[in-house]
Amino acid sequence: MAENKTIAANFIQNAIEEDQKNGKYTEGIHTRFPPEPNGYLHIGHAKSICLNFGLAEYNHGLCNLRFDDTNPTKEDTEYVDSIQEDIRWLGFSWGNRRFYASDYFDQLYAYAVKLIRKGLAYVDDLTADEIRAYRGTLTEPGKESPCRNRSVEENLDLFERMKNGEFADGEKVLRAKIDMASPNMVMRDTVIYRIAHVKHHRTGDTWCIYPMYDFAHPLSDAIEGITHSICTLEFEEHRPFYDWLLDALDFDPATRPRQIEFARLNLTNTVTSKRKLRQLVEEGYVRGWDDPRMPTISGLRRRGYTPASLRNFCEEIGVAKSNSLVDVSMLEHCVRDDLNEHADRVMAVLHPLKVVITNYPEDREEYLLADNNPMHGGRRFVPFSRELWIEQEDFMEDPPKKFFRLKPGGEVRLKHAYIIKCDEVIKDAQGNVTELHCTADLDSKTGGATAGRKIKGTIHWVAARTALQAEVRLYDYLLETDEEGNVPADFIGALNKDSLTVIDDARIEPSVRLTAAGTHYQFLRTGYFVVDPDTTPDRLVFNRVVGLRDSWAKEKKKG
Repeated sequence: MAENKTIAANFIQNAIEEDQKNGKYTEGIHTRFPPEPNGYLHIGHAKSICLNFGLAEYNHGLCNLRFDDTNPTKEDTEYVDSIQEDIRWLGFSWGNRRFYASDYFDQLYAYAVKLIRKGLAYVDDLTADEIRAYRGTLTEPGKESPCRNRSVEENLDLFERMKNGEFADGEKVLRAKIDMASPNMVMRDTVIYRIAHVKHHRTGDTWCIYPMYDFAHPLSDAIEGITHSICTLEFEEHRPFYDWLLDALDFDPATRPRQIEFARLNLTNTVTSKRKLRQLVEEGYVRGWDDPRMPTISGLRRRGYTPASLRNFCEEIGVAKSNSLVDVSMLEHCVRDDLNEHADRVMAVLHPLKVVITNYPEDREEYLLADNNPMHGGRRFVPFSRELWIEQEDFMEDPPKKFFRLKPGGEVRLKHAYIIKCDEVIKDAQGNVTELHCTADLDSKTGGATAGRKIKGTIHWVAARTALQAEVRLYDYLLETDEEGNVPADFIGALNKDSLTVIDDARIEPSVRLTAAGTHYQFLRTGYFVVDPDTTPDRLVFNRVVGLRDSWAKEKKKG
């Protein structure tokens, strides 16, 4: 296995090695990826997936997939399925270690009863608003609930009645009994169970009380034998409760899990709040969770990003202890770098302008050799005939001085083909250019007498007779941001109205006919594109993955 430099160098790996040096976790390293099945995974989750599975692989350990399905009001099997698909697509496997927090509901209930018996948990009648009011502030201690000193017997009775469905949602909760004066707000008697008369996607109506994440997470880790519970920084203030709970329930310090936090991924021009992404989907601002403008893994996959590019990106950005903002151009660089090596080159004209080669026979058609990819070789035949399509922007009637493409009386080389000269410009009644009449130097193609003649400009083209018509979708950033790339609080107001442009009359060489969805191409001089799943035998649809310009590579070179 090739060494993963990011894993080898990061502070979490250093902590793992220190633990092993001190005689902890002698049975091996065990991590987990614990998504909530209440939405689709996004680019931030990709970082966590790569880190958790990568740490396990690097240390010859195991990584579990565990669904944190403790909130049935927002969960769905659709999300469970999509999460599994995304992890597999990224190239990772959990083997036979797929678990659910709901697998442990009986054990979690028993642990809660144990806390009550030890005088470390109590049933509270305060409402959610009252609990917040009693909790105090960062500068003022909280107040104890009037229910805090109930007897163990009364708490056991009330908690069992909660389980049996005798109380309405919100009527009672179970709270840990810790310290209402703690400087850490999480430790001020955090809620560990609430009532929810909601059908669960796996357990049905068996339960009407559900554990809170802060309670289920450390105990699920401990039950599964997780050694290192890797979380993002927002859980740093929850770590004291994580440790308190495992202490209170007598888990062995030498083998119980250790929580370590790392900085989450923040990208310019990107929102990764699951709540906000759900809003974009449910209110119709995008076409679904897999809309190519979305930062979801399914959206990036449909956009044409590759698993290798996402893994390389996660390795490039590394693992940090403090939050920062990563330029999205770095992600685009990783995508471009991967596709440059693997995507075949083809010619496609997005905004067609007709060219007639007047000295080329009307009934003639020839096939010219073209390179597929300079990185791995391969060649294909490209049809050439009297009538061609070129890009509208490759012709100017009154060009500036350094315009090296086609102009009246000027010459340009057609990629893989002949040098042509523009002799006549045809216009419609409104004065718009509709057609160019040109003559070709028929000895200037490869092997011809004038093949080496120097011409400054080279443009791409497709033969009109054999070109395929296609719909091409051009994507820009979904969100407009400030100068530093931050998304404003009113993210709906910051939506980019030009984030999608659809071209329905592009022309592409016939070599792409009947290619499968997900196949990548570099359209010469235009960018990298992928065949969209909307493609049918009668309708080609392409998404632009990323352009050819690589600003991040230039910045790296400067640095």
